[in-house]
Amino acid sequence: MIGALGACFIVGIVIGLPLVIVLILATLAPGIVNPDFTGNVQFVLRAVIGGGDNTGILAAPLFILSGIIMAKGGISEKIFNIFAYWLGRVRGGMPCAVVVTCLFYGAISGSGTATCAAVGAMTIPILLELGYEKKFSGALVATASGLGVIIPPSIPFIMYGMATGVSIGNMFIAGIVPGIVIALCLMAYAVYYCIRHGEDRGKIQEKVENLQKIGFGALMKDGIWAVLTPVILLGGIYSGIVTTTEVACVSVVYSLIISIFVYKTVKPSKIIYMFAEACRALAPLGLMIAVATAFGRVLTLLQVPSMLSNFIVENFGSKTVVLLMMNLVLLLIGMVMDTGPALMILSPMLLPMATQLGIDPVHLGIIMVVNMAVGFVTPPFGMTLFVASPICGAPPMSIGKTAIPFIGTFLVALLLITFVPAISLCLL
Repeated sequence: MIGALGACFIVGIVIGLPLVIVLILATLAPGIVNPDFTGNVQFVLRAVIGGGDNTGILAAPLFILSGIIMAKGGISEKIFNIFAYWLGRVRGGMPCAVVVTCLFYGAISGSGTATCAAVGAMTIPILLELGYEKKFSGALVATASGLGVIIPPSIPFIMYGMATGVSIGNMFIAGIVPGIVIALCLMAYAVYYCIRHGEDRGKIQEKVENLQKIGFGALMKDGIWAVLTPVILLGGIYSGIVTTTEVACVSVVYSLIISIFVYKTVKPSKIIYMFAEACRALAPLGLMIAVATAFGRVLTLLQVPSMLSNFIVENFGSKTVVLLMMNLVLLLIGMVMDTGPALMILSPMLLPMATQLGIDPVHLGIIMVVNMAVGFVTPPFGMTLFVASPICGAPPMSIGKTAIPFIGTFLVALLLITFVPAISLCLL
């Protein structure tokens, strides 16, 4: 039965079937081969319905909707101006301001590609105007956009929590410090690059002076509501006042109020189109979650997770070796598979092994999502490379080559996060 499941999965991937169809066929295969198997067709149908009948799914489209509203409201520009006012004065400060903007915008959108599109569309033209190279500008934004799935609220954290039963609220809290660590690593390389390759301080100084003419008070007054967004959302979760789904509702209401009544950058007549866009994003995501839930339950009935766990623990007794192998596998998978399906498929398989080795389930989730974030920008299939490419006017692969040092710093942060669990668990 395991062979039938594996054969369906591999053949489906090789011939290019949509992943959700591959999962459905692989999930049904054991029950078709052996009608007496507990995970028969009726079991799978009930599992799919049960996987979709989960209020936790609501958090994902609501955060997506909130990010769409904020993007239409031009929130990224207001955040960037605040940080550029201070950081632009020092060497490498403008690229660092871009990284911090991605960090804050990721706390609004919960998506790497959305962060790349919103922040890149605004900051890449500014970087080019200030004299930075096209490939560097694209690589900077493409890599820093990975923070969108690490800093909470994160759509992949929601999917990991649904696949494993780990508290999504705890995942959100655990992602704060790793997100900051990664941002600091990216900023350190950006400063090094600017020191080594130089930058046009005249143009940068002119930009900073224009911001100074506006005044920090005016910039802060204009951008304070945008900057407060992650503070309000994370504060609600950390204090226990609201659940993850409730804070997602709060984020939508807050973004509507800010964009329509405070900044007046979104017309009420456009709201219906934003809702439709969020629904289009939810449809494939919801189906994938429902089917992946059934797939995970069939794997459990076949005892695949426990067999994998026992095999790894018996043959690779060292926890360090297992963690290194796991990171390598996740990095390779993240390069060719979308984050959501990868998490829904792999999480139930890796969790028993991690538990047996004494790895905290929350820590495992952080490791997995950080690996997936690296995959966002890794050539040849990195999604954010293709988002940044038309904005900066450089081919995706040339951006990918320039991004290699950024990816290296990301990997350094990944190793720190992997082998220093306190980075992820210190706030819990």
